[in-house]
Amino acid sequence: MSSDRYVVRAGSPLSGTVQISGMTKNAGLKQMAAALLAPGETVIHNLTPVDDLGVMVSLLEAIGVEITPRAQDSLSLRVPDQLIPEAPYELVSRMRASINVLGPLLARSGRARVALPGGDNIGSRKLNLHFHGLEALGVELRVEHGFIEASCRSLNGARVVLEYPSVGATETIMTAAVLAKGETVIENAAREPEICDLVKFLNGMGAHISGAGTSTLIIEGVSALVPAEHTIIGDRIEAGTLMMACAAAGGDITIKGISLSDLEMVGRKLGELGVTVTEVADGIRTKRSERLTACDVQTLPYPGFSTDFMPLIVAALATADGTAIVTENIFEHRFAFVDELHRMGADVRTEGRHAVVRGVARLSGAPVRAFDVRAGAALVIAGLTADGETTVLDPHHAERGYADLAGKLRSVGADVERLT
Repeated sequence: MSSDRYVVRAGSPLSGTVQISGMTKNAGLKQMAAALLAPGETVIHNLTPVDDLGVMVSLLEAIGVEITPRAQDSLSLRVPDQLIPEAPYELVSRMRASINVLGPLLARSGRARVALPGGDNIGSRKLNLHFHGLEALGVELRVEHGFIEASCRSLNGARVVLEYPSVGATETIMTAAVLAKGETVIENAAREPEICDLVKFLNGMGAHISGAGTSTLIIEGVSALVPAEHTIIGDRIEAGTLMMACAAAGGDITIKGISLSDLEMVGRKLGELGVTVTEVADGIRTKRSERLTACDVQTLPYPGFSTDFMPLIVAALATADGTAIVTENIFEHRFAFVDELHRMGADVRTEGRHAVVRGVARLSGAPVRAFDVRAGAALVIAGLTADGETTVLDPHHAERGYADLAGKLRSVGADVERLT
């Protein structure tokens, strides 16, 4: 077993200013996959080296893309005229974002063989919405021996109504529809800032997409796209993680490179907890001096409270004054990290999609284990409020989405080390 770990100790309240990273996991990886739509050299900036980035690089190289560094945070993707329309199991099984090659491969090659994707074990994430949308565009699909086998003679615009505003399904349908004949309308589309950034990237390649940020996307198909150069948005999940850390540990920090409009519901919920959240020039200021006051939380699709933030706010609520009910409406297995909080003395009881969090005065440092990206960050945040030393094992889970979580927290005064 690996001895890699985060070591966390409670200390002084957090203080200072931190620059947010680029949103590699939820935005950059999707745009790298979308680069398959145009032969030639596409350059993507503001990529931070999270572990999933390496998986996407290997996957695209297997499809035939030549990838080279352009600068410290930039990659050049040279997309060939002829793609290898297959995404192998050994790569796709490691990362959910691998499914994002499906739409571009169908649009460019008319066929695709993509292994069923892997990722964090946080609940059912079926692909029926992806399949429904692609079938409406004229794609024939079947799943055999763990692979999605998809083909089409041509892609034709259609009206697609999603049962749920799935980010992944919206991305898959959109990246296929940009090269379809005619108009495609996606109703009940996802509205996340990452969708808006993908639309901006695709329009920069010559796509005609309108409605980004609303529940209706309109895509006018074009005959071909061209390579582009694009800088991805700041990582709102990393920013929200730092805001939650300040809420738990106390202090006054400023996070640069992100807009409060992208984190409006996080700001509102932290306000209910007693945290002061304000927008400043090119950033967000978060301040907490008194003990948190418990409030209820439920996760919903954007612009609601994101499921990515649920483990983080549970960690903060663990030492709040009062009792809170947290409802997880997106993934049914996302409360697995609660057992680790119990090791630290948290009073959290779960029943189905609900958790009752009764705040205690102080947690107790203990060895705990991360099971997914956000659970790893949540346990680090819990360690900031615990007596003694907290050891978070299996930090590689968190590192799939955070380039340097310990370093970011240390930059605002937290006592966090990443040890090997």
